[in-house]
Amino acid sequence: MSLRDLENETRELRSRIATLVEEAATNERLLKRSQERELELLKADNLAQLFEAICKGLRASYGLEHVTLLLCDPQHEIRHLLIADHLNTDDFPQVLFVDGLVGIAPQFNAFHKPWLGPYMGCDHQLLFPKMEGLRSVALIPLRRNDRLHGSLNFGSNDEKRFSRHLATDFLAHLGVIASFAIENAVNRARLVRSGLTDFLTGWHNRRYLHARLKEELARAQRQGTGLTCLLIDLDRFKQINDQHGHLAGDMALREAAQRVDAHIRDSDAAARFGGDEFVVLAPGISPEQAGALAERIRAAVADSPLDIHGGVTLNLTVSIGVAGIVLDRNEADFKAAAERLLADADAALYRAKQNGRNRVELA
Repeated sequence: MSLRDLENETRELRSRIATLVEEAATNERLLKRSQERELELLKADNLAQLFEAICKGLRASYGLEHVTLLLCDPQHEIRHLLIADHLNTDDFPQVLFVDGLVGIAPQFNAFHKPWLGPYMGCDHQLLFPKMEGLRSVALIPLRRNDRLHGSLNFGSNDEKRFSRHLATDFLAHLGVIASFAIENAVNRARLVRSGLTDFLTGWHNRRYLHARLKEELARAQRQGTGLTCLLIDLDRFKQINDQHGHLAGDMALREAAQRVDAHIRDSDAAARFGGDEFVVLAPGISPEQAGALAERIRAAVADSPLDIHGGVTLNLTVSIGVAGIVLDRNEADFKAAAERLLADADAALYRAKQNGRNRVELA
């Protein structure tokens, strides 16, 4: 081998080494960026932050035109968790909730690894609704415990951005991280809700009520307004349980809560106070308005019978005690004020029971 041949071979080796070093540096940067993206998902404290990190964060990070998140939510649990956190699905237009995955896209029939390829409107329009200009897509399955729960969907206007020849390992890993982050956020939201929510009715619980009472009393004092309390008791609840069973009793409680809920304002606070008692806190209304609200609630609950098993129906009625309070500017003991308000409402409720039930009494 001549000296010139050796020199040429050396230059070629150096060039190949330089290329490999550059590729290694590029891969290291990509790995670092991928780890940073995944960490952002895992750091999300709640569903809202996670949805933001997935849909907006990944879109900006990857320089994509569109990112959507499809979640199978057959019992509407995730949607209810958002509502419980005073959010709405409309706040997250890139998050698509479905009750089932059948018919969403052909890839879902055997969706175990990321699918990359051209955008086809007939196949992918449900994953990218009302989004134009897409030429290529990457569909990443979200699986937990060997079950498909949704997909993370990347859309690009560049037809060469996602092709079937590209490696998908890093996208598959991103799908695993996203699945874990979603499950973690949902579990965290469940825990928060379980601490302040009655699972049977979906209303807040007594613990929440006591905290909210103090907040509403402080607000009413600052604004110089009053706070009204409606204490609502489902009539003859023990009789329902004894004659028809506890499942029928649960149905009656849920139905009564729904009928009450349809007549209260967004600004009102509602909670299940005890076994068959509910409380509604209505700030800023007069005693006359409170009485009218209570009468509407009473009439709504009694409006139609509840169908239970075997064609059996129940006639539901409630008794309601109404009390109000206006705090002095100098009063600082909100706990004592809350106890007075509840005691007055309870005394009015007792009179309603004594006077025949299915009625409203004002303190």
